[in-house]
Amino acid sequence: MDLNFTPEEEAFRGEVLQFLRDKLPERLSNKVKNGLRLTREDMAEWHAILNERGWLANHWPSQYGGPGWGAVQKFIFENECALAGAPRIVPFGVNMLGPVLIKYGSEAQKQYWLPRILNGEDWWCQGYSEPGSGSDLASVKTTAVRDGDHYIVNGQKTWTTLGHHANMIFCLVRTNKEAKAQAGISFLLVDMDSPGVEVRPIITLDGEHEVNEVFFTDVRVPAANLVGEQDKGWTYAKYLLTYERTNIAGVGFSVAALEKLKRIAAKVQRNGRPLTEDPLFAARLAKVEIDLENMKTTNLRVIAAVAGGGVPGAESSMLKIRGTEIRQELSSLACRAMGPYAQPFIEAALHEGYDEPPVGPAEAAPLASQYFNNRKLSIFGGSNEIQKNIISKMILGL
Repeated sequence: MDLNFTPEEEAFRGEVLQFLRDKLPERLSNKVKNGLRLTREDMAEWHAILNERGWLANHWPSQYGGPGWGAVQKFIFENECALAGAPRIVPFGVNMLGPVLIKYGSEAQKQYWLPRILNGEDWWCQGYSEPGSGSDLASVKTTAVRDGDHYIVNGQKTWTTLGHHANMIFCLVRTNKEAKAQAGISFLLVDMDSPGVEVRPIITLDGEHEVNEVFFTDVRVPAANLVGEQDKGWTYAKYLLTYERTNIAGVGFSVAALEKLKRIAAKVQRNGRPLTEDPLFAARLAKVEIDLENMKTTNLRVIAAVAGGGVPGAESSMLKIRGTEIRQELSSLACRAMGPYAQPFIEAALHEGYDEPPVGPAEAAPLASQYFNNRKLSIFGGSNEIQKNIISKMILGL
């Protein structure tokens, strides 16, 4: 693989940079770069800007609204967006459900749901994890029983990211208790406004309402909202998880975090010298940069495989492991660079409009929150230990 960009790819990069200069609101960019919390309106605003340009679902086929980009174009776009401080695209509809519907959904489901994902009419969340079913998704207990033209859903989902903003949720539900675990699961689309759906907040360690519990009590769901075949949902769930795990790797976010870390380390003085000249810190910084460069190459390979009609396999698990470890190391090094200034945590300082003087350098304000939030990265989407088992089975046959 030639890792140098062609003249055409460099021209595309220039097009992306110009778009970001023209269309990325400075207010949003500043919030992202300063580690401030984004509102639902912030995320929806960037979603709409990208959709208007036709660049929102950049991995969808052009017939369904995608831009028809190749692997390198996607890589360039995601990296330049991260470096510019663009908000992340909320992944559940565009990056996760969309590919599942395109591959496994009926034509009626594609025609109805895909445009609504693009225009923001539906905000999706993910109903996979349960109190007793996290990394072991095959043990889900939420049930869906067929009743004429509907399913009756009962159960509970947890760690539902941004579920308090969503009006729709895609769920793994058990439709056959007699079959072996994976064989009795179905993939169902549920309206969050249905009677019997209750959303309860979970406040995380950094004080943020990011995740939720979702309860289903005799919720009636149209049978037309079943994706694919009944009891075959495990196949669709695994397909979706390959996209989720690649997204969790967050190559673009790591590139942006590394650039910010270098700027911080160059400004911080230790014994009259920049921190970048400290041998121990410089060694850790060099190692994480090497790991990131290696991950970029793997990411390009995975994107290229998908663009060629393939499905990410063990590579998505590799990306998930290394990507989350890199992002955690970057946040750890940023805290180390700021020393005691990274310790104070003022939740109000992470919201737009906070005007109290910062404790130490302005870059230090969000570091504690980011550090603690990033600890979850190696757990959700299938813990890194589970990913290592997947790699062993797929590559080594163990």
